[in-house]
This record gives sequence, structure tokens and C-alpha cells, in this order.
Amino acid sequence: MQVRTTRLEEEEAKIIYQETAGLAIITIHRPQLKNALTANMWQQLAKIALQSTDNPKNKVLLLRGSGENFTAGSDIKEFHSISLEEAEEAFILMEKTISTIEQLPLPVIGVINGPAMGAGLELALACDIRIGSDKSRLGIPVGKLGITINNKFAKRLVDLVGPSATKDFVFTGRMYKAEEAFNAGLLNYLVPEKDLNRFAIRMGKLVAGMSPASILAIKRSVQECVDSIPVLWNTSSTFVDPNDFPEGVRAFVEKRQPRFSRH
Repeated sequence: MQVRTTRLEEEEAKIIYQETAGLAIITIHRPQLKNALTANMWQQLAKIALQSTDNPKNKVLLLRGSGENFTAGSDIKEFHSISLEEAEEAFILMEKTISTIEQLPLPVIGVINGPAMGAGLELALACDIRIGSDKSRLGIPVGKLGITINNKFAKRLVDLVGPSATKDFVFTGRMYKAEEAFNAGLLNYLVPEKDLNRFAIRMGKLVAGMSPASILAIKRSVQECVDSIPVLWNTSSTFVDPNDFPEGVRAFVEKRQPRFSRH
């Protein structure tokens, strides 16, 4: 079995890429920080995801995190010393990467072990199929950080769980446990943690045996159906609130509750 691996230069933050038996496998590896993604990691993730389509032998992409986490999303500590404009650019980069995953011509299977939080949840939602374990936890606690969700972000959740559950996600910031996430439609499959990777590879090989033309056609058709449904409310086109976001980041770094003011 031939395995090809690509890594970032930073020892503590890696995007690991493998190819085996018709499967491309991307692993987000930063276990000491729950696989939180730096800006550089977001860039590399998009680049490697696109490269996975270069090999015609690749039929399916598996996206997973290392160890006991999928990903905690973006590394919030990176925002502590940058301007609001730079933070906005970082979120735009993140959204471009998530959209890249979403629009790949390969079927993408998300292997969701442990937490998938914030942008990590959005990344999971960009996958075509999501396999969770009994340790999966899904949530988008943006209200604790003053991060504003634009239409594209919100729509991914609305399409799966509906408007009310989407609001519940953001209003409360709570984490959905594995069974609740499965029942809500956020996870397609739920298996014991010890069986997760084996099940994902088996599922990947099953999908890889299907007609590539059929798979690409249904991906395009489903996306067209989703895109044809208008968003019926207006939300901010930006990602950070100029007042709440700096306070949310400070509170995160200082490990305290944020003190938001009404404005």
C-alpha cells in the first residue's frame, strides 16, 4: 500500500495528506490545541484539498482531525494582536477554504471525533457525509466571541437543522452531544469511537466504487437545489463586531467571561 504524506513546516501544526486505495485522507494535526487551525493551516488545507483532485485514482476524500478532536475551529489567540481589518481578512480566508472543501468534485466524508466547534463545525458541514463517534460534540459558540455569522455560514446550518435549531445553536452556544447531533441530522452515521476510522475507510471504499459521473451529478444537483432557496432575512456580511469581538477575544485569552455592552 503506497502512502504519500505532505506536512507543514511547523512541527506543532500540520496538515497531513495521505493517498491509499482510491482514498485521499486529510488529517488536521494540532492535538495540543484541539486541532485549532492557524491562518497558515487554513491556507494549506485549501491547497492540499485542491491537490487531492489532481490524482485521477482518488475517488473519495476523508477529512478528519488527529486524536480525540475533529477541530476547535480557528485559533482565537491569533486574533489577539491584529486589527479588525486583519481579523476580517482571516475569516474571509477561512470561508474560502470551507467553500473549497464544499465545492470539490470528489465526495467528501467528514470523520467527526470529539469536538467540532465554530469554524470546525462549518468545516464539518461542508462535507457531503459526516460520520460521528459517541465522543462527537458539535457547536458554534460565536456569541461568546462577538463573531457575526453571515448568510453563507447560517445557511449551512439552516439547510440541515432548520431556522429554530440554528438560532438555538448561536443563542445558547451550547454543544450538541453525539446522539443529539445525529438525531438533528448533523451526523449521518454514529459509531463507537474505537470503530470510527475503520468505519470511515469502509464507507469511503463503498462510495469510491460508485459511478464518478453519478456522484458528481448529484453533488451539483443538490448544490443547485440548496442555492436556489433564498435567504429570507438579512444578516451582517462581515464576520466580526467592532465592539464585541475585541472584548470576546480578550476574554478568551484571559480565560474569563466576556463583558459585552449593549450598543
